[in-house]
Amino acid sequence: MNIIGIIPARLASSRFPNKPLAEILGMPMIGHVYLRSKMCPDLMDVYVATCDVEIKNYMESIGGKVIMTSDKHERASDRTAEGLLKIEKETNKKVDIVVMIQGDEPMVTPQMISESIKPLMSNDGIKVCNLMSRIISKEEHEDPNEIKVVVDKNNFALYFSREPIPSRKKVQKDVPLYKQVCVIPFERDFLLQYNSMPSTTLEIIESIDMNRILENGMRVKMVYVDQLTYSVDTKVDLVHAAELMKDDPLTGEYL
Repeated sequence: MNIIGIIPARLASSRFPNKPLAEILGMPMIGHVYLRSKMCPDLMDVYVATCDVEIKNYMESIGGKVIMTSDKHERASDRTAEGLLKIEKETNKKVDIVVMIQGDEPMVTPQMISESIKPLMSNDGIKVCNLMSRIISKEEHEDPNEIKVVVDKNNFALYFSREPIPSRKKVQKDVPLYKQVCVIPFERDFLLQYNSMPSTTLEIIESIDMNRILENGMRVKMVYVDQLTYSVDTKVDLVHAAELMKDDPLTGEYL
């Protein structure tokens, strides 16, 4: 089975300009994501999909593979879909599963990627998965940069939001709170199908791609991981990620 990873990345960001090239422990963040993803034995290859020459030049300097894409994309999934088709044309080989790995997940691990793929490989009815992990603080629950998700009893997503869901106003006992971890494997044809769908109301309101799937009556399988992970949306997050990664044994394997 041909499974590849694509890391969509661009320098233009209203919240954190030039974020992919921001350094963590002396290495641009996109380098961490790429090298850690490359360690996953289930991926045949890993590419960065970007519209920026600066990112292309850096990736090539570390021996990374890069696909240049349009600078018109608003969604990471759009850039990933374009990258997928270009990779297939270059390699003359059809992809079965493409794992979209966000470039702001510098603590991604090979194990996380492998776990995310399993449901697609074992169940023909599952076309897309997301990772999720526990929210561990009130601040994280209320942070609009963190994408929260609520799930049914079989761990299929019910809704994604940047608001603190579920509400804890009336429930005094501890309730499970989950955040999306942006490692998202798609069955190849489903990514292209999804990419052809018009944007939907809740997707736009929440600025979360996955809501387009839910609004069209389809399912997103969530896979729980208990590994420590921390996405970078702000410069404060960058500092925090660096502190966490200092003692990460995986970091020592490539730095």
